[in-house]
Amino acid sequence: MATKRDFYEILGVSKSASADEIKKAYRKVAMQFHPDRNPGDKEAEEKFKEAAEAYEILSDTDKKSKYDRFGHAAFGPGTNGGSGFSGGMNTEDIFSQFGDIFGDDVFGSFFGGGSRRGGGGASKARGQRGSNLRIKMKLTFEEIAKGVIKNVKVKKHVLCTTCGGNGAKDKNSLQTCSTCNGSGQVRRVTNTFLGQMQTVSTCPTCNGEGTTVTAKCGACKGEGRVYGEETISIEIPAGVQEGMQLSMNGKGNAGERGGAPGDLIIQIEEEPHAELHRDGLNVAYDLHISFPDAAFGTHVEVPTIDGRAKIKIPPGTQSGKIFRLKGKGFPEVQGYAKGDQLIQVSVWTPQNLSAEEKEALEKMNHSENFKPNPNKGDKSFFDRVREAFN
Repeated sequence: MATKRDFYEILGVSKSASADEIKKAYRKVAMQFHPDRNPGDKEAEEKFKEAAEAYEILSDTDKKSKYDRFGHAAFGPGTNGGSGFSGGMNTEDIFSQFGDIFGDDVFGSFFGGGSRRGGGGASKARGQRGSNLRIKMKLTFEEIAKGVIKNVKVKKHVLCTTCGGNGAKDKNSLQTCSTCNGSGQVRRVTNTFLGQMQTVSTCPTCNGEGTTVTAKCGACKGEGRVYGEETISIEIPAGVQEGMQLSMNGKGNAGERGGAPGDLIIQIEEEPHAELHRDGLNVAYDLHISFPDAAFGTHVEVPTIDGRAKIKIPPGTQSGKIFRLKGKGFPEVQGYAKGDQLIQVSVWTPQNLSAEEKEALEKMNHSENFKPNPNKGDKSFFDRVREAFN
């Protein structure tokens, strides 16, 4: 197995080199051994990969520190955070990961790096991308709890069916661009002090589409799209919340002349429930019961997202007591958690008492059983009744 060269030696810098010096050194070496400047030279290609591996380590503070302490052993088999280029990374991966540090003046313009990264051929910029659409969708508590599929009619730009989106009157009206021969790009070779350099730019005749239209489609006036309506099936996952936004790729406005469509953004709105209100994953309900029911205990029915449920009110239940129905709340979006239903008891104070009722309550008010809990500082039920009438 061949011994790896020192990373500092590969880039021609010292251990004390700054990040900017390392970057400049890599740029210089990469230009020297770039495959486009050395076609068919396997040795140059290997040195190009070698320089990229060195830069990957030395440009990362943590990896550089490990390398300074342990050398290549820090990134051997079974270690954490090793070099991303060990194991046969090709030049396409290097362009993808590090091409941006050179800017368009080197890999983009000199060497045509944009097309290289695309897999060997120049990619055509078909038309103009369509804009995104935004709609609001109101959901009930029941729909939010279980998830729902909604079919929605959306007015938007749709693909022109007459021309198929190319904007041409007929197939004879769509011709290969004579300037770029259908590639969508024009190339120019210039002589520089570094040698011959190739520049690549978008074709000015076809704007990168590779084709030109000699006669426009009558239905869309050459745009490749018309204003229409589309019924879209939208799957809403369970547990969404007010203000949450969902996105459907490619369901927005159609692009011009075959351009990619935009996205559809769905903003969630919750319809208020007649009896329940939401608190995160939990559902809350205010239960009002009479004083006798609180004192003697009872069974009552309460609303839930799934229907009605019967709960037991024990004797002596105090106002403010909270009962919990496990798992009766909302599910977590794309998760496993589920909220509960919280039922807060409010003991209802009567407001219109007869003389006999007042007398009976006054007699009971003297009993120790009807005194407030001193530890809580509560007023007695009868004190609250008296205040209500004064």
